This record gives sequence, C-alpha cells and structure tokens, in this order.
Amino acid sequence: MNDAVERQSVALSNARGRVMCMDSAYDVAAANTDRDVVVNASYCGVLPARFVGRHRPRGAVGVDCGVGPAGAGIAGLWYLEALRVPAAAADVMSSRLGDGEDLFRRGVISHVNEPAGCCGVERGMSVADAATRMLEVDPVDRAADAIDNREVMLTTESGRAVVCTDSIAFGRPGDEHNVLVTAGHTGRSAVPYLTKVRPFGFICSDGGRGAEDSGIVGLELANALGLAGATVDALGAAMGDGHSTYVDGVISACNELATSAGVRIGMAASDAALLLAQRRADVATINDIDEEKGTR
Repeated sequence: MNDAVERQSVALSNARGRVMCMDSAYDVAAANTDRDVVVNASYCGVLPARFVGRHRPRGAVGVDCGVGPAGAGIAGLWYLEALRVPAAAADVMSSRLGDGEDLFRRGVISHVNEPAGCCGVERGMSVADAATRMLEVDPVDRAADAIDNREVMLTTESGRAVVCTDSIAFGRPGDEHNVLVTAGHTGRSAVPYLTKVRPFGFICSDGGRGAEDSGIVGLELANALGLAGATVDALGAAMGDGHSTYVDGVISACNELATSAGVRIGMAASDAALLLAQRRADVATINDIDEEKGTR
C-alpha cells in the first residue's frame, strides 16, 4: 500500500465503491480510480484538480478557500467537469482546512460542477450527503447544447415567466411570451438568436463592454426589432451562468423599450426582469407586425 493510500480513511463503503477522506488532494491515488469519491481538504483550484483528475475518481469534494480572484479557489471544478468527474467545493468556513474527516463531517457545499449537479448535488447540502450522492448516482453524459440550466424564477399573474438559462441560444418555442435572463454577451452575434426567439424581454451580460461598446450593441439592434432588453455588468455576474445573472446581476445598460418599462442602470437584474415581465406591450413587436400582415 503506497503512502497516499495510507493517508486516506474510509467514511462510507458499499458495493459501488467508497467515500474516502484525506487531508490533501496530493493523497488521491490510483486505488481510487473509477470507484471512490475523494473528500480532500485542499482548495479546489486547477493545481489540486490535476492531482485529482489524473486518477479519475468517481467524484471529488474540496474546499472553496473563499473563491478568490479569478475564481482561483474553485477553478478546478471546471477542470474536472471537462474530464466528466463530478466535483463540488465546500464553504471554507464550514470545516477545518487540511482535515478531510472534518470536511466530511461538517462541510457544507458552496459550488458544484455540472456532472455533480447531475448526481443531485446542490449548494447548501452537507458534504456527507453530497459525497453519498456522487457515490450512488452516475452522471448522465449530455451533449453541450442539452446543458442549458433552464430555471423558471417566477410567473406573473398574466402568465408571463421569467426564465433563466445560460445562453440566449437556448431559447425555446413559447419564449416569445417570457422574459429570458441569460449569460452571454449582447454583441451582434446575439442578435440572430434574439430574432429567432423574440422574447417578450431579455437580460444578458455586457461581456465587459468591449471595444466600442461591442458587448452591448445588440441592445439597440433588438430595440429596432421591438424587443425590450438590458445587460448586467460582467464584473458582478458570472458569464455563462444565467442564475448568476438573475441573482447577482446589476443592470449596466438598457434599450429604450426597457427604459420605458422602468428599467434603470444600477438596478438589480431580478427587479428589472420583473418590470420587463409586467410591462405593457404598447409598442408593436415584430410578432405583432407579422400577425397583422398575415390578416391582410
């Protein structure tokens, strides 16, 4: 038995494999490949993920270490996601750093990658429960365009929904009645998707604005099509995460139709989304124009 395995302890064992606790990601070993969930009290950055990922365990849990600049404390979650390894990070204040057994006993999940989400792991779940889910459930291998993280945040009395999804490209038939809250930039390449879906309203990211405000140029192009829209500051809401746009986003720009609905720069995205959903469609949209032409 090598030194790394000797530094591991068994928290749970069944026919599918084991949940193994260890103080460091460096202690993940070949013996864990394909069968064990490794609960290690290292940060979840790319460097530890390399040591975890080379052995391809069934799943992994580490610590977010406060996340930090550029998300460095949890960036390994996406490294492991690319390898289809379910992984999650626990809140650094929920357990002792460098103590894998304490992480298993007391840790609380703060961040989750997509394969772990497929296993049923969620933010706020105990590490013990999360590790058990990873052990018991195999993640489904899904195509890239099937992972849209679609979520209905609210539905107004009139029946309009505010829907979060990670890209405007994930709009569906029926979303012409909804407000879409998404997480790509609002440059010119977003406009064909807006034209195809024609949501009742939309909020995307400004993508950091870009040269010549290229990250928000789609707002005015959409306005000309009768579509009310706004963007959130990319410095405050995670790109590619529609839920973050809704929960963390602060409006950084809006077009005339959105302004007419009461949307303002500096407003919370969740408040802006509700205003867009409740607005009166006094200005004819492209859909209305098309329908009118069809009756002539």
